[in-house]
Amino acid sequence: MGGGLCVVLVEPRNPLNIGAAARAMSNFGFIELRLVNPYQVAYREARSAVNAHAILEASQEYPSVAEAISDSTLVVGTTAAGHRELQHPLRRLETGGRLIRKRLDAGSRVALLFGSEKFGLGNDAMSHCHWLMRIPTREEHGSMNLGQSVAVCLYELIRSKEAAKAKPEGKRLASAEQLERITEALLEALRQSGYVHPRVSVSTEMKIRRLVRRMNLAEHDAVVWLGMLRQVIWKLEQCRDKSE
Repeated sequence: MGGGLCVVLVEPRNPLNIGAAARAMSNFGFIELRLVNPYQVAYREARSAVNAHAILEASQEYPSVAEAISDSTLVVGTTAAGHRELQHPLRRLETGGRLIRKRLDAGSRVALLFGSEKFGLGNDAMSHCHWLMRIPTREEHGSMNLGQSVAVCLYELIRSKEAAKAKPEGKRLASAEQLERITEALLEALRQSGYVHPRVSVSTEMKIRRLVRRMNLAEHDAVVWLGMLRQVIWKLEQCRDKSE
């Protein structure tokens, strides 16, 4: 999927944001970064971004949005929207992401535009877009850091509904024999500590047995529990021997 999409940063000025955008691209498997009129000092500093050096080295610089997106068949701009009057269809990230994925799967070239940190995408840049997309942030604080915006949008593009629905791998549960050993060890520790009274030992044993089984212990955890209980019993026996 990543090979069909280019991330276009329009007039970025902060090297940290350029570096963060490149790192997000590397995180999610997108390698083509294009910059339109970047602030040169920031661009040079950003090339030292941790774990994103290759993407920044391969990035391309363009004097205009039109040239940066010339080979794209779908151009999508990102915006916080706010109170601006927009002349384009505006879609939430989850809806826009789904449409972009379909186009990428069909082999289309897609350009995803992000505006400058201070002003966002200008009207001229938006005029090159087929439609706009926004991250559904709360109204009181709608804008996001440039690097964060790139990361959130790219994650949405690679997110798999099937993977999200997949059940975690089941743990191997402790056997009945292991649970009984834990029960016996726990009862022995309770007897030596004086917790279990002889007159109610039978009912207590049943309660403890049920309690241990409700813990739904994994096989590995059962081994750990048994080891701890045996250590407690050994220590109690030592204390008892010293007192006699």
